Amino acid sequence: MASPLKKLAGQTAIYGFSSILGRLLNYALTPLYTSAHVFTTDQYGIITEMYSYVAFLVVLLMYGMETAFFRFYSNSDQKTVVYSTAIWSLAFSTFAFIALTSLFSGPISSTLGYPNHQEYIIWFAIIVGLDALIAIPLARLRAENKPIRFALINFSFIGVNIGLNLFFLWYCLPEYQSGNANWLIDTFYNPEIGVGYVFISNLIASIVRFALVLPDLGKIRVVFDTVVWKNMMRYGTPLLIVGLAGIINETLDKPLLKWILIPTLGEEEAMSQVGIYGGVYKLSIAITLFVQAYRYAAEPFFFDQKDKSESKATYAKMLHWFTGFVLFAFLVITLYIDVFKHFLQSEAYWEALDIVPVLILANVCLGIYYNLSVWYKLTDKTIYGSYMAVLGAVITISLNLILIPKIGFRGAAYTTLICYASMAVVSFLVGQRHYHVPYSVPKIATFFGLALFLFTIDRLVTINSIWLAYSLKALLIAMFVSSVYFVERKSSYTQ
Repeated sequence: MASPLKKLAGQTAIYGFSSILGRLLNYALTPLYTSAHVFTTDQYGIITEMYSYVAFLVVLLMYGMETAFFRFYSNSDQKTVVYSTAIWSLAFSTFAFIALTSLFSGPISSTLGYPNHQEYIIWFAIIVGLDALIAIPLARLRAENKPIRFALINFSFIGVNIGLNLFFLWYCLPEYQSGNANWLIDTFYNPEIGVGYVFISNLIASIVRFALVLPDLGKIRVVFDTVVWKNMMRYGTPLLIVGLAGIINETLDKPLLKWILIPTLGEEEAMSQVGIYGGVYKLSIAITLFVQAYRYAAEPFFFDQKDKSESKATYAKMLHWFTGFVLFAFLVITLYIDVFKHFLQSEAYWEALDIVPVLILANVCLGIYYNLSVWYKLTDKTIYGSYMAVLGAVITISLNLILIPKIGFRGAAYTTLICYASMAVVSFLVGQRHYHVPYSVPKIATFFGLALFLFTIDRLVTINSIWLAYSLKALLIAMFVSSVYFVERKSSYTQ
């Protein structure tokens, strides 16, 4: 790989060490959440649904400001002004959001179907608000290539969140259920809170992380440049549309499952279906985590490489290596699904294992789309990003409304794949007209074809010996890795 790609790989590894390891540690809580002794599938459905709303609100409160910050901070000789303006903008909108949401928490909780839990609304308003307030300081750490401090701050959040989850659900809950109460449990544990302890743990962890970032916020200048702000908003507003549409594509299927299935299945069974779908979705976590870590490093990297002579060849090679890696992960998870399924402790979730390959391929397509989206960000044509995201949202809403009533959560899974695949194809076709990058479509298609072929072989071949079966799976994966490596190392790119 060329040296810029080695730099990207190194930064992806560091950002990934905090985001991927952290998310993996949180992922390790999935067996706890999905244990029948902790939460039933319908209770896990509440967690799945509420965090779907959180994802939407985070994008709404950021309104494209993080990417706009990267765009203007990297090319500005007034970095302090850009930094201060972005923070003050987010501070004003965030405090207004927290105040209004808290004021109307009662009606909001009733509308969502939780009339007796308006505290959920207030907790999540604070969680989302704190996440928005720290976004720009963390973005500056990424822009200034300080991944170590970035990682340490995130680890503080991860440690507190996991620690409190384990305290409430792994220690207090079983001790209380077995009648072994003590002063610690009597003081800090109330069984009526239930799934609320997942949210409380998140809230406290968010407060701790905010406290660690607070010294950086305290050093900002009282500067708000309206010209800079208008330029950032002009750049970022289309990205807000992109973000909102993207969240619709990513998370709307969970709430839709609830609202579409309640009339026919009843509330408890509908929430159970949401919980099962949300649990199985976790099995695509490896792809999701890698894409997240990759995006953390790639977004500033795209802008940094923009004016270099070999930038387009670099972008092409990035996509080729990325595609090979995520398809490798696809094969590992799907070929060894009988191992990975045990992360979901209750067998009630296993009925949905057939959609795991579909969800992983959907996330592969999403990662490819993120790579292809470089063109509209670098050319300041972010409006095209909003067009494609809206297209995806239309596909998501339409197909979910058609397929969920017919085949339940499987309809949601196939909709996700169709949506992301469509967005990737459209982004490629439109992007090549505006900012030509020498991607090798035949090569990417070959990687996909080979991965699906090997996946099919594994499904068709039945071997009674578990060791021989696992050896065959390992051989199939090795064939894919060696093929990708050989093809990519022999490649050469021209502008």
